[in-house]
Amino acid sequence: MALAHHVLHLGPLDNNTYVLACTVTREAAVVDAGFEPEAVIEVVRRQGLEVRLLLNTHAHYDHVAGMREVQEAVGGDYWLHPADRPLLDRLSEQGAAFGFPPARAPETVRDLADGQRIPIGGESVEVLHTPGHSPGGVCFLSGDSLWAGDTLFAGSIGRTDLPGGSFAELERSIHTRLFTLGDGVRVYPGHGPATTIGRERLDNPFVGERARLA
Repeated sequence: MALAHHVLHLGPLDNNTYVLACTVTREAAVVDAGFEPEAVIEVVRRQGLEVRLLLNTHAHYDHVAGMREVQEAVGGDYWLHPADRPLLDRLSEQGAAFGFPPARAPETVRDLADGQRIPIGGESVEVLHTPGHSPGGVCFLSGDSLWAGDTLFAGSIGRTDLPGGSFAELERSIHTRLFTLGDGVRVYPGHGPATTIGRERLDNPFVGERARLA
């Protein structure tokens, strides 16, 4: 078995929203629904999936704003790392700072924890706490697939100039939690194209080996 993987490129910031589904049970998780929740709902219904989980890699507006609408349409328990609760509590304030409309947070927040395994049907994802872009930033690992939110991008990293951000923390998270994974692990980021751990460990201009030697 393996998790089926659907990616949607949505909204003015070209966010990646992921729908992960067990191919046997059809149980699913939605990861980071920020903009255009109707597109996510359409995929879930077209594929005949049963949403059990709504997972956020972090609580920035562009990754959370659509989660409540998805929840009201197709269900799912909402999960977030507790260190990002202050960001969730200021969701509409975050949006207003960038000219976006108010948004409602999902109901009943369940706490993610480092090392936790969350089942999706007959499969599961492991939670990796990777602070730096935000205090409660996490990645989700399943086999050779990593859903990395805004921790690591193809050729870049998440910005650290927002409240709670820290370049030192982000660099440490990437080096100790992500670059220790196999080079063949496929990275699915919150924005932009997919990449691999091996490519970023070597060539990432901010945290890769060549950057450290420059």
